[in-house]
Amino acid sequence: MTINEYQVLAMTTLNPALSRRDVMINSVMGLCGEAGEAIDIVKKWHAQGHPLDKERLVKELGDVAWYLAEAATALDVKLEDVLSANIEKLKKRYPDGFETEKSLVRLKGDL
Repeated sequence: MTINEYQVLAMTTLNPALSRRDVMINSVMGLCGEAGEAIDIVKKWHAQGHPLDKERLVKELGDVAWYLAEAATALDVKLEDVLSANIEKLKKRYPDGFETEKSLVRLKGDL
C-alpha cells in the first residue's frame, strides 16, 4: 500500500458530518492526543520501569498516522506531498546527515 492509498482508505472512516474546518481542528487535536498516548507508553518504560509495550505503541503510531492523513485531507493535499516536503527540508538542513550544531543553529527561514 502506498501512503496515498493509506490516506484514501483511512479517510473512508472520517466523520462525513464534519466541515472542513472541523476536520482540521479534529486532526490537530487528534494528533496531540495520540502523541500524548504514545509518550505515556514511552514514559512508563523510560521512567517507571515498565516493559516497553511495543504492540500498544505501534497501535498509537497508527492512530497518529490516521490523524496526519486527516490533516492532509483537510488541507486538500496528498500525504505523500507532506512527507516529500519534509524530506526535502531535512536534506537542506542536514545534507551530510544529522549534526547537533545544525539542529541548534537554524538558517533564516528554516522552520
